[in-house]
Amino acid sequence: MKLWLALGAGTLAAALLAGCGGDDSNDNLPSSEPPAVTGVKLNFMGRYSTGQFDESAAEIPAYDAGTQRLFVVNAQKGALDVLGMNDPANPALVDTLTTSDIAANTEVNSVAVRDGLVAVAVQAPVKTDAGFLALYDAETLELISFVEVGALPDMVAFTADGQYVLTANEGEPSDDYSVDPEGSVSVVDISDPQNPVAATADFTAFNGQEDELRDQGVRIFGPGANTAQDLEPEYIALDADGATAWVVLQENNALAKVDIASATVTDILPLGEKDISQDGNAIDASDDDGVINIRTFDGVVGLYMPDAIHAYSAGGHTYLVTANEGDARAWGEDTAEYFGTEGAGCAGDPSLGFVEEFRVKHLVHADGFDRRCGDDLPPQLRALGAGGLLNPTTFGYCGAVDGDPGDCREDDVLGRLNITWTEGYRTDSNGDPVMFTAAGVEDPAGDRIMYDTLYAYGGRSFSIWDAEGALVWDSGDAIEQFIASDDCMAGAQRNIPCAEYFNSGHDEGSDFDSRSDAKGPEPEGLTIGTLGGKTFLFLGLERMGGILVYDITDPTAPVMQDYLNTREDWVTEDTESVLASAGDLGPEGLVFIPASDSPNDKALLVVGYEVSGTTAVYEVEALRD
Repeated sequence: MKLWLALGAGTLAAALLAGCGGDDSNDNLPSSEPPAVTGVKLNFMGRYSTGQFDESAAEIPAYDAGTQRLFVVNAQKGALDVLGMNDPANPALVDTLTTSDIAANTEVNSVAVRDGLVAVAVQAPVKTDAGFLALYDAETLELISFVEVGALPDMVAFTADGQYVLTANEGEPSDDYSVDPEGSVSVVDISDPQNPVAATADFTAFNGQEDELRDQGVRIFGPGANTAQDLEPEYIALDADGATAWVVLQENNALAKVDIASATVTDILPLGEKDISQDGNAIDASDDDGVINIRTFDGVVGLYMPDAIHAYSAGGHTYLVTANEGDARAWGEDTAEYFGTEGAGCAGDPSLGFVEEFRVKHLVHADGFDRRCGDDLPPQLRALGAGGLLNPTTFGYCGAVDGDPGDCREDDVLGRLNITWTEGYRTDSNGDPVMFTAAGVEDPAGDRIMYDTLYAYGGRSFSIWDAEGALVWDSGDAIEQFIASDDCMAGAQRNIPCAEYFNSGHDEGSDFDSRSDAKGPEPEGLTIGTLGGKTFLFLGLERMGGILVYDITDPTAPVMQDYLNTREDWVTEDTESVLASAGDLGPEGLVFIPASDSPNDKALLVVGYEVSGTTAVYEVEALRD
């Protein structure tokens, strides 16, 4: 049985017409209604290739039905590639839309299209400066207008009625952390597209509430940052009536709720933690053991930290679906002065960066932190203590005892797992670390910090939430388990066993298990489409690649439909050397095109692949009883 049939979602009995008296000639007429849609299957149609490898030459696509054009963010060019979709199997480059008429050296970060109007998020030449929202004509590609928005606009979206365009202004700090702009959401009234008016939904009202927000689970930890500086808007979801937006604060593991009409942030919703000790939430934690080893771990939690988000309606309620990628802050990681030098007291300069990612094996090494000095030791971590310990009460299952992590730090257990050092260590009522001796004895004069919990990045899943940020459903470990199973087959012909390339990276071959220590298959991009009254999720796995399809009509019980991974070459070490035949690597942005808007009257899915530099087109085939 084919996978997509085996995993199909339900059946509906055929309707029968029966005469109830009158003219018998009408008896047993065939129903005019087509059979109900029971599921969907993806079929590869074709692709456009930039020929650029690992340059983010194809990221976010958007489609205009009137011109039958795709607008694809090409970060390598800092522009938009405009592709003709008259023949969806052969998308072709029509033109390139640049933003040089706004300012020199600007870059395009995101794009959205509605009714012939192209909205573009434009990054300033200096990313910490205010960016722009620009409006273009989809037919002529002429600039209609532009307006200043916040720093580093990272996503753009139209409200359903077309009155507003929103941008998520990430406000990332400079690489040396000398400048840290505020994150914000711009609400731009485009009632008159030639004269857009921007209002700013900022977070300044939450300044001074940092401790309260931390207690609720919002991650606020940037050096010296207030709330408005620390929150970094990433992606936007909009409700059907255009009244409310939900904005992902990825690094903060939270959502912002925005009232659109007033351009006001009304709430910050923490997303909580995923308990990796629970059955159904298992992970493969090591990239160095050479096997698939999906298991639970006491004392380890995952931070959801989603990237993409989408809103949809079910049963009269609004739900949010997120791709739980995970993302660490890593500013200054290429600045030697930040990490300090060995033999100089490890006196790195904390003002020049902030790197929060660290392997467990380095966190709890018996020789302490200084053995990593001049390599990857954040000075902020060194300021907390000379080394780290694992609580033996929690981690005794893998050999931790007082002062010794035992086998927990071995490469085939937890040693290789990337976690954040910023959370999980024991603190007192003032939030200061409780100190221990190297032997694991609590002592104010000690120089070791004690970790009760290890916080990993990403849920390795997708989740469905209600409008107030409460978790409704999570896919748990289903994605990793599926990739490891015999049911998973990659390649456009579905002839390559996924398990042989489990948790591979996306930029080189022979990379089995390489991402298990760091977010696994890494769900990142998603979109939603409807067919036959059902709602389907299309989820891109950034590292492993491929598109997962779920029926999410019932938010409490999603059902897997299909998986298609059109990467063809998994073994050539230098993937760039076989780019023409490698297939599609690193899905980033996805757009669903309903049949009513499609150039071939079939529902389509378009995906931008940032590593292979390709834009692929898939038919979304409706399966019926």
